[in-house]
Parts: sequence; structure tokens; C-alpha cells
Amino acid sequence: MIIKQTKNNWKRNTTLFLMSQCITLFGSMIVQMSIIWYVTLKTSSGTWVAAFTICSYLPQFLTSFLGGVWADRYSHKNLIILSDTVIMLATFIMFLVIPMMSSDVILLSGLLGISIIRSIGAGVQTPAVNAVIPYLVPEEYLMKYNGINATMQSIVQFASPAVAGVVLSAGTFRSTLLIDILTAFVGIGILFFLRLPVKSVTNEAVSILEDIKAGICYSFSDKNIGKILIVYGMFIFLCVPAGFMSALLVSRAYGDTYWYLTATELIGFAGMTLGGILIGIWGGFPNRVKTLAVGLSALSIMTVGMGISPYFLLYLVIMFLYSIALTMIQTSTTTIIQEKADESMQGRVFGLMGAMYSGFLPAGMAVFGPLSDIFPLRWIMVGTGIALAFVVIYLTIE
Repeated sequence: MIIKQTKNNWKRNTTLFLMSQCITLFGSMIVQMSIIWYVTLKTSSGTWVAAFTICSYLPQFLTSFLGGVWADRYSHKNLIILSDTVIMLATFIMFLVIPMMSSDVILLSGLLGISIIRSIGAGVQTPAVNAVIPYLVPEEYLMKYNGINATMQSIVQFASPAVAGVVLSAGTFRSTLLIDILTAFVGIGILFFLRLPVKSVTNEAVSILEDIKAGICYSFSDKNIGKILIVYGMFIFLCVPAGFMSALLVSRAYGDTYWYLTATELIGFAGMTLGGILIGIWGGFPNRVKTLAVGLSALSIMTVGMGISPYFLLYLVIMFLYSIALTMIQTSTTTIIQEKADESMQGRVFGLMGAMYSGFLPAGMAVFGPLSDIFPLRWIMVGTGIALAFVVIYLTIE
């Protein structure tokens, strides 16, 4: 059982909670951008980029089920603080040992290790974050506050590539780790003094494996939730070339400088910011599935457009629209689960959703990364854009 927020303090507590998560996200995004850019420009290899993406998401896939069970059993606040602290300590250790690394191969190996640790922490943290929001925000405001949350995160993500570009151009990769450590410390501090809904411990006699099995059975026995999760998995897999390999396409087709990569990321996050603002004001269609279908349809068209665009400026315009659609999809999917899933199962459903994300993303990279070293990445984008249209058909079929 969770004691929900009172009408008098839910807005303040929700705002502070979202702020704490955005602050830690800021540092994490700077490091994530820096790692991908470093690997892309150092190796120019789709296989290397795929290897780092797999190490960043596969451990999250394996721990998301456990994180979902813990989110249903224990304090959301403690789980979030614990995972953030572990990630911060791992980053601090990497900061200390970088000067002792004598070659790029050793550094790349170390970055693979820290990516795994950060991914495990995300697997524990993400279900807890998603599960706590319905207890902070009244149901009638869920879509709008999910949109506000998306806006805040997108603003942070909009700023972080610029900061990463400046730091990498004027300083060193090691400097980005220090920023991540400082932002994590501030975010944890805010959350530590914030009162979140109090949860009593239940089902301690039930094994973790039984809890995981119950969560999976519940998710796919519910027709609506099961279908949404399947669509979400296919969406993540098919958006890998356009959404997660954009840096590789830009470096191959338009230019291999940090500022081209920075411009690409800034435009992408600007679109996500506008998408979050639109959802926060509009609230989406009353039928959440319709909002999801519109977002997927737009994403399909934009993916094909990015694949055939001959000019970098046109590519940026299409990516801007693509990113608006991304926010619509993510926000509507999260809201549907928050509204439809039983309170006692929300952590496990979001754990499964996190597993879909962190499972299908590395699967997509494992397929499309090496494939992009054989076939033009533009062709792959066009093919996945067409495939997304069939996902929309599946979603809308009763």
C-alpha cells in the first residue's frame, strides 16, 4: 500500500522530484554523448558503436525484471538514491584511473565496463521512477505531467550535447566525468530531503522469481497492456537506425566533426522539447491509443525522409519532426500503462517495459550495426521506416 500525496503538496513534491531526476540526467547525458562520440570518431565503426550500445542496455534488460519487483516491494526513493549512488561511485573511480590508462584500447575497455555498471543502475532506477509518478500526480493530470516531465528532460538533453561539445573541444573526456559526478551529488541531495509516498512492504514471503513470473503473466494476460508492450518493443527495435545511429550517418554522409554531431543532437532534443510542451498543454487525444498511433505514423514518414535526404539542413528539419513524434510515442505509452496497470503491478509492468527497451535496443544495434558496415545506412533507414507503418496497422487492429 502507498500513501498518496495530499492535494496541497503534490505539485511541489512532483516538481522537486522531476527536478532531481533532470539534474542527474544532465550529467548522465553528457557522459553518454561523450562516450558515443569518442567511439564514433575514434573508430568510425558500426560494430564498435553497436558493442557500446549493447553494453549500455543489455545489463539493464537483465536487471529491469528485478528492478520492477523491488519497485513493487520497497521504497521508490531508496531504490532511486541507491542506484544513483552506485553509478556516481563507478564514474568517480573511472575519473581517477583514466590517467593510468596507456592506450585507446585500454580506455575503450574501461568505458565498456562503466557502461555496464551504469546500465545495471538504470535497470533498478527506471521502474521505480515510472511507478512513483502515478502516486504523486492525480490521474486526470497524468498525461499532462508526463508531457511536462518529457519537456524538462528534453531541455536537459537539449543542453547536454552543447555542453559535451564545448567540454570535449576545450577540455578532455575526463572532464565530462567530473560534471556527471557533481550533478549526481546535487540530484541525490534534493531527493534525499524530499518526502515521497510511503510504501509498506508486502509479499516478502513470495520469491523474486515468482514475482517476476506473476508480473509477466499479468502484463500479457491483459489484452491492452500486452499489445502496447509488443508495439513498444517493435518501435524500439525499428527506430534504432534513425534514432540511435544518427551520429554514424552524419559522420559518414555529412561530416565527421564534433559540431556536426552537436547540431544533430541539439535539433533532436529541441524537437523532443517541443513535443513535450505540446503534450503538456494539449494532453493528447482522450483515446491514448490514438495519440500513440499518430506518433508512430509520423515517425514512420520521418524515418523514410531521413534516409533519402540529400542535404544536411533538410536532414535536421526532418529529425526535428521525428523527435516530436518520439515524445508523443514515449509519453502516450507511459500514460497508458500508468492508467491501465493495477497499482500492485505497476513496478513489474514498468520493469517489463524497461526490459523491452533495453532488450530490443541492443538487439537492434546487434543487427543494424554490423549491417551498416555492409549496406548503406540510408537504405536501412528507409526499410525500417516502411516497417514502422505495419506496426501502426497492428496497433489499430482490434
